[in-house]
Amino acid sequence: MTGLSALWLPIVLSAVLVFVASSVIHMLSPWHKNDYPRMPNEDAAMDALRPLAIPPGDYMVPKPANRQDLGSTAFAERLAKGPVFIMTMMPNGMMSMGRSLGLWFVYIVVVSVFAAYITGRALAAGADPMRIVQFSGAAAFMGYVLALWQMSIWYRRAWSTTIKATVDGLIYAVLTGVVLAWLWPR
Repeated sequence: MTGLSALWLPIVLSAVLVFVASSVIHMLSPWHKNDYPRMPNEDAAMDALRPLAIPPGDYMVPKPANRQDLGSTAFAERLAKGPVFIMTMMPNGMMSMGRSLGLWFVYIVVVSVFAAYITGRALAAGADPMRIVQFSGAAAFMGYVLALWQMSIWYRRAWSTTIKATVDGLIYAVLTGVVLAWLWPR
């Protein structure tokens, strides 16, 4: 068993490397360029939604009022008539990249802490580096990827977006595992 206090340096360094890798993947490569295509008639859609003053949040349209409504003819007609969508309304104005990047870094640190914790419970100081990569990489992969698949399964997010994010998560997991193995206590 290896305590978290002995793993603070690999936790922080793996988080920094994943942050840099994710920045390169998202800002310098075209990999995610087409994740969110432009909406047809975007200006008309924005003009139609603007007067509704919809507050920021997640919405499903149409949404049944209750369980009984879900099986009603009226609700089935609303679904058939469409449009049917799930959307996230964000506050107007420029998105705060500083806040989002800060929260992303905190998330990366949390994933690295859990990967180190799980690996530290399983392996002692001086463990085989490949076992460290195996444990910590698998734990990091779970943290970065598995919950993303629900979005395609239940909410129809494009599978291409989920698969690309899965590849990203695999890269992040390998980086996490390699750094933990490299700096694992001997």
